[in-house]
Amino acid sequence: MDGILYEDKAVIVCRKPAGFPTQTARIGEPDMESALKNYLKSPYVGIIHRLDQPVEGILVFAKTKEAAAKLNAQNAGQAMGKTYYAVALPEEAQMRLWEKAAAGGEYRLTDYLLKNGRENKSAVADRETPQAKRAELSYRILRRLDASVMGDGAAGEKQLFLLEVTLKTGRHHQIRVQLSHAGLPLLGDGKYGSPESKAFAECCRIRDVALCACRLEFLHPVSGKRMVFTIEPSGAAFRPFFPHECPD
Repeated sequence: MDGILYEDKAVIVCRKPAGFPTQTARIGEPDMESALKNYLKSPYVGIIHRLDQPVEGILVFAKTKEAAAKLNAQNAGQAMGKTYYAVALPEEAQMRLWEKAAAGGEYRLTDYLLKNGRENKSAVADRETPQAKRAELSYRILRRLDASVMGDGAAGEKQLFLLEVTLKTGRHHQIRVQLSHAGLPLLGDGKYGSPESKAFAECCRIRDVALCACRLEFLHPVSGKRMVFTIEPSGAAFRPFFPHECPD
């Protein structure tokens, strides 16, 4: 099976490609869970956390129920470290963020998100809204490039930000919702992007959300050893920032 980063008797760590679901209820549709069951020739694979279907990145799965219980406890207690790369097309008011970023500044977002299960969307809501859940993340702007680097038709007056995002909580579509609400819509995000970011992504033929779960940290459920895994993104939106990693 392609994309395996690590495997032992208790866990298996994989790279999920963009467009491939972690788990689906649709009969006959492939997903990470069924692919791993076929690879391991086992009826059991413990799902610890998920990535949105259009997002690529690192996932850890448990091979035993005992390992799953310990990993789930880490995930629920925020002891599992999750870091992402993202490419945003900042709105005009957010361009000044680069000044602080150039000095090594970090930004923190705290919102309350309300999930709409019927539409499979979340939105920022007032704190007092029933069933709204606190969502917190921090981010740094690692690089800034002229949008013209994306090629023909790209708006040269615009800028692209490469963000490093660290989750403090794990909410439905959290990064995509919070960054869009903060004026930093991600390229390729047809669900939460701004009209401008959607048009730009379409012009540049960016089909997947410019978000990659690039770093995962957890304590091994058996040995207690700290495990750290990193990858670089392969999506088209990341090509100007990681030219050696992204395919033509």
